[in-house]
Amino acid sequence: MRVPNPCLVVLVKAHAMNLRRNIADILCIGCQKGSTSWLHSVITCHPRVYAFPNSAPITSTDKEAHFWDWNRARGVEWYRSLLTPPEPERLSLDFTPEYAFLSEAEIAECKALNPSAKVIYVLRDPLARAVSAIRMHLLWRYGREAALLIRPGAELERLVGKAKLFAHGDYVANARRWQKAYPDLILLHYESFHAEREKHVLDLFRTLGLDPSEITGKRAERLQRLLSGRVWASEPYVFTSAALAFLDGVTDAFRRETEAELGMVFSEHDQLWAEAKATEGRDPSHKP
Repeated sequence: MRVPNPCLVVLVKAHAMNLRRNIADILCIGCQKGSTSWLHSVITCHPRVYAFPNSAPITSTDKEAHFWDWNRARGVEWYRSLLTPPEPERLSLDFTPEYAFLSEAEIAECKALNPSAKVIYVLRDPLARAVSAIRMHLLWRYGREAALLIRPGAELERLVGKAKLFAHGDYVANARRWQKAYPDLILLHYESFHAEREKHVLDLFRTLGLDPSEITGKRAERLQRLLSGRVWASEPYVFTSAALAFLDGVTDAFRRETEAELGMVFSEHDQLWAEAKATEGRDPSHKP
């Protein structure tokens, strides 16, 4: 069997890097807990899309490069090498939700490195997003089998800071900063998108310059499975009405501002309130 010349492999990749205008052709900046993992899986069904190799714990799987928060010290060439596909014509992805609240200077650097990138920002009901984020952090700490009843108090306040609810939830400020560099920022309304998934997914492929008809065979089968499911689902840890009211106080201004400024109306908070009232009186064994 003929073994590839390693020097030739390096030269081919270097040539590919030199041919590329962007390091990341498609960026998704959140929101965290806005089904960005599911969306990444959907987009990677297309044969012209490239997901970088899973480099955990340096990256978060093959989805989140975390260049501007975890890996900036590694340098631009590290980022370029990570995201460069074997074939220059394929589109590279970086779906890191923490990019949503980058500073203007960091976004300007992103623009310099990715001048023609398409940038996606999924916006979800801020209260629903906050509840899902808190549940994620509780899962990491207590595991799936824990029976949790979340009440207001020091632990919930700690989780609000740990989950960066203010930074992740400030949709309008985040969007405005990104729109200064990327005026064509793609804003997706979480509820509308998932109400008609197939239609919106096909529209998104076309917006990204990807022909959906090129998705065939096993890739098409995978796409159909994804359209009928979710990649991640929050653990159903129970929030008391008082805990939900506390989070509503944290997020309500963001919801109202997003509805007023961006024209996105959210309804998940109504469902959360109905669930909280229906579960009053439960007494799980562990109460953070």
